[in-house]
Parts: sequence; C-alpha cells; structure tokens
Amino acid sequence: MGGRRWLYWGAVVILIIIMIEGGHVEGGEVTYDGRSLIIDGQRKLLFSGSIHYPRSTPEMWPSLISKAKEGGLDVIQTYVFWNLHEPQLGQYDFSGRNDLVGFIKEIEAQGLYACLRIGPFIEGEWTYGGFPFWLHDIPGIVYRSDNEPFKFYMQNFTTKIVKMMKSESLFASQGGPIILSQIENEYGNIEAAFKKKGASYVRWAAKMAVELQTGVPWLMCKQIDAPDPLINTCNGMMCGETFSGPNSPNKPSLWTENWTSFFQVYGGKPYIRSAEDIAFHVALFIARINGSYINYYMYHGGTNLGRTGAAYVTTSYYDQAPLDEYGLIRQPKWGHLKELHAAMKQCSATLLQGVRTNFSLGQYQEAYVFQEETGGGCVAFLTNSDGHNVTVQFQNTSFELLPKSISILRDCETVIFNTAKVNTEQHNKRILKRTQKFDSSDSWEEFNDVLPKIEDTSLESNTFLEQMNTTKDKSDYLWYTLRFEHNLSCTKPVLHVESFGHVAHAFLNNIYIGAAHGNHNVKGFTMDIPIMLNDGINNISIASVMVGLPDSGAFLERKFTGLRKVEIQCTEKEFYNFKNFTWGYQVGLLGEKLQIYREENLDNVEWKQSETSINRTFSWYKTFFDAPMGNDPVALNLSTMGKGEAWVNGRSIGRYWVSFLDSNGNPSQTVYHIPRSFLRTSGNLLVLLEEIGGNPFQIFLNTVSIINVREDVTYYHLSQ
Repeated sequence: MGGRRWLYWGAVVILIIIMIEGGHVEGGEVTYDGRSLIIDGQRKLLFSGSIHYPRSTPEMWPSLISKAKEGGLDVIQTYVFWNLHEPQLGQYDFSGRNDLVGFIKEIEAQGLYACLRIGPFIEGEWTYGGFPFWLHDIPGIVYRSDNEPFKFYMQNFTTKIVKMMKSESLFASQGGPIILSQIENEYGNIEAAFKKKGASYVRWAAKMAVELQTGVPWLMCKQIDAPDPLINTCNGMMCGETFSGPNSPNKPSLWTENWTSFFQVYGGKPYIRSAEDIAFHVALFIARINGSYINYYMYHGGTNLGRTGAAYVTTSYYDQAPLDEYGLIRQPKWGHLKELHAAMKQCSATLLQGVRTNFSLGQYQEAYVFQEETGGGCVAFLTNSDGHNVTVQFQNTSFELLPKSISILRDCETVIFNTAKVNTEQHNKRILKRTQKFDSSDSWEEFNDVLPKIEDTSLESNTFLEQMNTTKDKSDYLWYTLRFEHNLSCTKPVLHVESFGHVAHAFLNNIYIGAAHGNHNVKGFTMDIPIMLNDGINNISIASVMVGLPDSGAFLERKFTGLRKVEIQCTEKEFYNFKNFTWGYQVGLLGEKLQIYREENLDNVEWKQSETSINRTFSWYKTFFDAPMGNDPVALNLSTMGKGEAWVNGRSIGRYWVSFLDSNGNPSQTVYHIPRSFLRTSGNLLVLLEEIGGNPFQIFLNTVSIINVREDVTYYHLSQ
C-alpha cells in the first residue's frame, strides 16, 4: 500500500479491512531501475492483464476486474481508442462503453493498478488501428512519421487524454492507479519504411510524451531504439527467449503483450495456447531476463461490437483468454496462472533483490538461481526444454522435471510450482443452453433493400474510386454501377472483376449473378462469372464490401481498397474493359441510411411477411423476443445465416460471416454475444441484415454457463 508505515494498530486494522473489502491501491512516486518498477520506494513484481473497455460493457467491468484480481493480477492494461473518442474532428465521446475515466476508476476501486496505452495508434485488430477516418482527409498527412500534420493531431489527442486523467487525479503521482503509460505501438515493425523520418518521429514522440509530465514512466513496445527515459518492452509469446532486453542497463525488463491465444479471422481456426505453455514462458522471462512485469494479452478479449473489428477479424475476440468472451472463467488457464502468480509472489523479495546466476544441468536443462546477499533468501528455477521427463541433480538433491517445464523452488529446496503440472480439478467447459428458436412463420418480417442503378446515384467518376476514401468508414458497402450498350460478338461472355476489397456481389440487369471474396492473407481477389447479356442496354451493379479496415502497416493512409478492374471477357485476347467508363457510386444501403435497425425508424420502410425462401440478397429481417430468465450471458446462434450484421434494440452486436468456412469446412464463428445490458425483459427488437442466402427461421437464442467437468458443478455468471 504505497510503502507507508502505519504508526498505530488502529491503522493496521483499517488497512486489513480495506484489503478484505477490495479498497483501492493508492499510487505514489513511480520510478524504475534495471531490476523493476519502484512504487513509493518498493520494488514490484507485477502481473497484468489486458481488458479493453469498449470490447465489453460498463455493466461487465466490475465482474471482469474482480475476476482478474482474484486470478492474482496487480494491473489492468488497456488501449485508448481514438476513433471512438473523437469520431469527428473536435467532437468527443466518453459515454457508455467509451467511459475511459469510469473504467480506470473501477480498476482503482478494486485495488489494482492501471497501465494506459494511449498510442494513439493501437493496431489491436481494431478497425484502422484506432485512427479516426477523418484523419485520412487532413491535407499532406503521413501517418506515424515525422510529418507535421500527423504530429499535430496525435499530440492534440494524447494531450487531451493525459489532461483528462490528470483532472480526475488518476496518475499514480496524484494518488491514482495509473502507474505506466504507453506512446505509439510496435512502431519498430515499420520504422525502417520511413527511413530518417522514422527515427526522428520516435524521438519526437518520446519527447512529446515526457513533456506531458504524467509523473509515471512511459513505454514503447517493440521499440529497441526507445529514447531515454522511455522503456522499450517486449510483445509476443516467448519473450524469455526472443527479448534482447532493455536498451539500457538502467531499465527493467517488461513484457507488455504475452499472447494468451491469438486473434481469429473469418475463414480461420481458433488458436489454442495451453495454460502450461503460458506459464512456462512467464517463468522463463522472470528467470532468464529478470522480468518484473508481465501482461497477458488478452486476459479478457471480449467482443468487437458494431463495425469495430479490423479486416476479416471475427466479432469474438480472444475467446480463449483466461476470461472468455462472456467474462466466464476459462479453466485450467485461469486457475493455473493464479497458482503461478501466488508462487511468484511468495518469492518476490528474493527475485527482485537477489543476485542471479545460471548454470547447466544437462543438454536441455538449466538452473537459474536468485540468492540474496543478505538475509539468505534463495529461489531456483529448474528448466527443462526437452520433450521428455528428465531427472537432474541440484544442490545434491534429485529433481524430476516434466517435459517442457520449469520447477520453481522456494529456498532453493522445495518445489512450490511446476509449469507443466495442472491441477486436475481446474477444468471446465462452456455450456450453451437453447432458450428460444425463431421458427414461427409469422414472427419475421422483411425488407428487401433497393438495388441501385447508375441513374439512382449522385456520385460519378470515370475512374475507379478508392473505397475507404469514398465511404469514409460510414458503411461496409460501396456500390459501383454502370450502364453500357452490348455490341460484343462473343457468345460466352464472362464478367471478370478484380478487387482489393473483401467481398463483391454482382448484379446484371437486376439479377444477382454471383459473389466472391478474399481472405486475411491475400491483398485482393478475382471473380469470374459467366453471363448472358441483353441486346442493347445492360446494367451492372457491384456491391464491394469491406469487413473491417486494415489496422497495420506503413503508409496506412495510402491503402487502396475496392474494385480495380471490371471487364467482360470473350477470349484471352478479346475483352471489353470498363476502366474509363463513367461509373455511378452509392455509399451504403438504404436500410443503413434510414437506420431501420432502430425501433423508432421501423416505419421508414414497408416491411412484409417473411417467406421461407432463403436466396434473397441484401434483405433485412426483424422480429421481437423476450430476454432469457436469469443472469447468465446471452448469445445468438446464427449458424443458418450467411453474412451480414445483427442489431438488438438498435445496438449492433457485430458482423457475422457464417458462410466463410475454415479448412475443415466449419464456420469460424456461429454464436454472437448479446450483452445483458442491451436487453429489456420483453419486447426486444432483433434486426438482421443478410447479404445472401441466410435462413432466419432456424436461428436461436442461447444462455451460456460453465460446468466443472470433474465434479459436474455448474458455475453461473453473476456479473450483471
């Protein structure tokens, strides 16, 4: 508690009560040296977890933070999301899920520290890397470079966030919980692309941050040239092996992103990282690199609500984290790490003060020993990098080491934790209980969106417009429309489309003729569809779709998306290219423009009773439902839908893309979280926008719980 000495027993009693009831950790002076962060004169071994406030809801925050604390965490780490907070230049939003101050205060109230990663570029599988799209239209701007327009707006936002935190006394130097801040994010990945302006930008960003005088250290992750006094940190799964260490002997070894799994993309499979592997690399980082701060990215991943996910990223985010998408404890990951944290805390004084030595115990075995020069404390890490059981001799005692494991020895004698030994009672599984099926023939109404033709459009160009610059991220959809006269001689024409977008839906003379899409690993895709042309005038309408904006890479402001070639091919040598024709453009869909997913706007269009046919394109479906009883999380199973977006009571629960299958023929995501706070007791409006082929009559509601697979005991979610 800030290193203060309590001068009388009454104060000790008060302190105990505060600790029991979850009172706040008071901040103070935060400094560092080559061994650790130092808070109010005390060295700290800190375990941290990433929880992103807009990927859940304010109603979920207390439970998430409480479970993180119970899991042995000291710090909650979060990005700051510029595009949410300043969606339009000079117009700010810190309400609801965007309530950054409220989130930090909840961390403080539960007795934890905070690490604030301001960026303001964050990547994070968040659309456009967290940049608001209006930034793209600033004349002369080059993102993340020694570029005056960019630096001006970056400094404006960073300063606003720092001033906001100061005004609420949230920095540790003011008695608040924020002990660390971060500027930029993994810039070392792209710095070379900017040549000299990359290095000068790093120096400028560091100087700008320090001059804001937060009173706490600043970080730059994956930035080996982070200028003093900023601390360069490691991101990855194996920082005990890959991190070259701080760029100064006076800086501690900090791990800002220990990936507990990995983000998932549509068309991809979930990445499963075991509790044993995570624990092994945490212990190795502490033993081998003198690590003193480890952050789990993510500790709770949450949900990419709305259109916030980056290109191709699923709506569910890091569901395999210690707390799953719904905030439920995932075992054995949560419990195994909790035990690791407890073991490390038993030894923290020696780990932070002892002299470290290491020596070989075998071909793939090594000992790391921390010995206090005074007081006699001793901690040993016996590592086995082999895939087999091995018996080693350490201080005249035999120790059996499990495959790929580290044994931690308190007093260099007693094994208090082994990274590969998981408590067999710490296993659970998630249970989905069906509560309602939407199969009533009269429960659904639909509205078929309007297919635009060139005469319906107000924007025309004789070149292909870049999609993001045209939509300004107001919609995933951009319509390209063309009218032409057929005078080709070929008998088997093929419509050939090349796109740097993500999906394309093609219509010829008001008839849907086909679609194609790319994937996360390719820049573009092609579409070839045999067609039948009318004699004389023909109309082509192509909907180009973005499933999130790119979130990484140098010169992000120059990225080109959307269609790049449309032609009718007769043979390899005979084709009709429409590049220089006049194209008409429409941003978005009529239903989006009229916001017919909101209850107050339902009458803006004419709905009709839904039919059982499922092959209609760009159709809106609506129905009403009652919330499931109880407090368990709620999810919408969309396994019979195709691709689109879903809203509950006017609030988007995210994009869905069930028709995009992985290499095993399975959808990447079928179940979509509906936060309890989005629901009323009864009369909830559900609206689906389906691009092609979905069947809403077979979707259903689930409640979500977990059971202990050993004892068959159900644990219910009680956070809301």
